[in-house]
Amino acid sequence: MTSASQPRRLDGRVALVTGASRGIGAAIAERLAAEGAHVVLVARTVGGLEEVDDRIRAAGGAATLIPQDLLDGAKLDMLGPAIFERFGRLDVFVAAAGLLGTIGPIAHADPKDWDRVFGVTVNANMRLIRTTDPLLRRSDAGRAVFLTDRYAQTPVAYWSAYAASKAALEMMARLWVAETQGSSLRVNLLDPGPVATGLRQTAFPGEDPATLQTPDMAARAIVEFCVPACDLNGERVDLTPV
Repeated sequence: MTSASQPRRLDGRVALVTGASRGIGAAIAERLAAEGAHVVLVARTVGGLEEVDDRIRAAGGAATLIPQDLLDGAKLDMLGPAIFERFGRLDVFVAAAGLLGTIGPIAHADPKDWDRVFGVTVNANMRLIRTTDPLLRRSDAGRAVFLTDRYAQTPVAYWSAYAASKAALEMMARLWVAETQGSSLRVNLLDPGPVATGLRQTAFPGEDPATLQTPDMAARAIVEFCVPACDLNGERVDLTPV
């Protein structure tokens, strides 16, 4: 956490984080709060959100919980107006929510599973871009970060909906960059690399989590792209430790 002697780089700012109930999303939320941001936590799991909120408040931070299924598009559409009504601003948006789906041959993909993965990774983020865009453009230093994966860039057999949805997410983020040139908004794609999360454990059940980054290690790097001093825009950055 940021020490008392260090300036907090996000004092007075509001940050929205999806997938904030566990893993990387939760770690990012805690780091943003430590930097002074009021963090709006979005996830489906109420208990997980409450645990993150407890840790943030215990460390002196502030958060607002929004238990929300990202597949409920109509409710997502209201998120931007609700944030504006409550806070009058939004400065940071981190899209950390993700869904692995079924790993297997694309010729055998289950349509319902496919739709759910795309619903969380692509459709929900399209709606979140729509609802946050006006607020982020109003900020003097709007920052948006999308978590991606190497499988979006390189076709690897059996990664199916996960890889295809991440590829679509990357293009969507790049389109947003192209359409917001000249504004103060900065949009970047970050690949955190292998991180010890539940999603990773499901994909690689035999892997030793002790050999991977912790979510907090990844969050430390990701938060650097959320602060006003970061002027990178339209970049895809691999944060895998060397």
